[in-house]
Amino acid sequence: MSPSPRTSESLARRIRMARGLEPADLCVEHVNVVDVFSRTLLRDISVTAGDGVFLGFGPSGLPARRRMDARGRFMLPGLMDAHLHLESTMLTPAEFARLVVPHGTAAVVADPHEIANVLGLAGLRYLLESSRDLPLDLRLALPSCVPCTPFEDSGAVLAAADLAPLMGHERVCALGEMMNYPGLLAGDPAVLDKIVLARASGKRLDGHAPGLLQARLDAYCGTGVASDHECESPEEVVQRLARGMYVFVRHGSAARNLPALLRAVHVNNAHRCCFCTDDSSPADLLERGHMDEILRLAVAEGLDPLLAVGMAALNGCVFYGMRGRGGIAPGWAADFCLVDDLRGFRVREVFRAGRQVAQEGRLCVELPAAPPSSDVLDTIHIAPLTQEALRLPVPSGRARVMGLTPQSLITRALILPVALDRGCFDPQQNPGLAKIAVVERHKATGKVGVGILHGYLRPDAVFDGAIATSIAHDSHNIVVAGGNDRDMLAAVESLRAMGGGICCLQRGRTLAALPLPVAGLISPEPGREVAARKAALLATARRHFALNPDLDPVMALSFMALPVIPELKLTARGLFDVQGFSFVPVDAEKA
Repeated sequence: MSPSPRTSESLARRIRMARGLEPADLCVEHVNVVDVFSRTLLRDISVTAGDGVFLGFGPSGLPARRRMDARGRFMLPGLMDAHLHLESTMLTPAEFARLVVPHGTAAVVADPHEIANVLGLAGLRYLLESSRDLPLDLRLALPSCVPCTPFEDSGAVLAAADLAPLMGHERVCALGEMMNYPGLLAGDPAVLDKIVLARASGKRLDGHAPGLLQARLDAYCGTGVASDHECESPEEVVQRLARGMYVFVRHGSAARNLPALLRAVHVNNAHRCCFCTDDSSPADLLERGHMDEILRLAVAEGLDPLLAVGMAALNGCVFYGMRGRGGIAPGWAADFCLVDDLRGFRVREVFRAGRQVAQEGRLCVELPAAPPSSDVLDTIHIAPLTQEALRLPVPSGRARVMGLTPQSLITRALILPVALDRGCFDPQQNPGLAKIAVVERHKATGKVGVGILHGYLRPDAVFDGAIATSIAHDSHNIVVAGGNDRDMLAAVESLRAMGGGICCLQRGRTLAALPLPVAGLISPEPGREVAARKAALLATARRHFALNPDLDPVMALSFMALPVIPELKLTARGLFDVQGFSFVPVDAEKA
């Protein structure tokens, strides 16, 4: 579906259609076009398309095989998510497309470091193959951090030499987010080799540098890293834009930074800003939408609608070098959607390469069947585990505790007094605190990290049960939170039996489960069914456990093992101080 002509005859046909000498494939009449180039509206015009591209803004009398009266609706270019992790939706590429294309999404850039940390190159090839021939332009940013850091246990290791054969793929557009910024700043040759590879291949370098400012930011972006989606404050936005970087304003299911960051976006710098979701749950995609929802929120926050559409369409395509996409102009890909207005952004119809692919919230084209191959299944490999591995001695009675922050990936490093049972932390004697463990699941090494979590429960509650998931960014070992070792152990064993996924247990009984057999991250089932099963699991968990109502207990748990986002995280090797980039004991009195 490239906008480039395939032959000189194809180009000649485009010319004839544009001049009215041959019927165009499509003519949309009485439409208001959002011009993202000059940030204006072209009111009540006709737009023609043919051979997959826009032909022009001709008179309505030009011949066309299909004529369509837009009845004053607004035509937006196909929308783009500039950075996401497809695996976080728990859907196959086809089922993801089924959910987002009806919301006007035409393109996404997926960083598959989740599945790559489990399966390496096999995971990347699975996503490239299973995303072919979709009504969605899915590009990959090859993961830069597999493993995420040297302090984790992932299922694969990808060096620059491993990535090199895929860097030239037509749907690979970047090196994925450079999370290992300490390694970059320290001049780690393995990190720098990947940057050199991407730059030599003419591909963009995506960033990930929460809190990095001033001289350290200079050194970071001076290597060629050109974007960042991890900004939490307007000051971070300002400093990145001043250094020539693009800022991806993030608003997804896990982190919702849009209201804060838009305070730094204005008419003079919006062309260097894009929108992204980073992580989205299938329920949010079904209930709220995708990039159309971000447009609604941005305009409600006071952003000019024409600036917002440019950030949601053109800017990401410009950044990634996707020529001829993201705008409505002759010769550009005829990807567009029709919406009622520029506040509610209700998407009525969606076209890809001039062909209608969705109407009134539903896909109207068939998707290719792509059942997962055996090399992306059977990925849960755990060494024999006993309750003894989950014991957590805290002799001093003062513990380092991970403090959850609702609507943010950042945790606080707390030091709290804890009640003990025979020298060990006992969740039942510590209202508001849960035990958390990370269990290595790739190579059956037997590594288990154990810690304490604050903010997962209501302040006065104790945890009567356990919740476990094989989604644990970014190495995707098993992470489990609970109130007793028996249920925590049973939850881990349940995940082993189902080949990965999510489950919650109470007193040895499984209350609800969602199998994710593809790499322990993805379900091959229809998107609506996955969303319904996860919703049922969450409802069951909230009904049986006194969980913090301000967070998604599964998604929040999945980020507790991510040792590149401050302040304190847990890996299978133990508690990790992200600020100091070193392991620390749970007992606060130990050095």
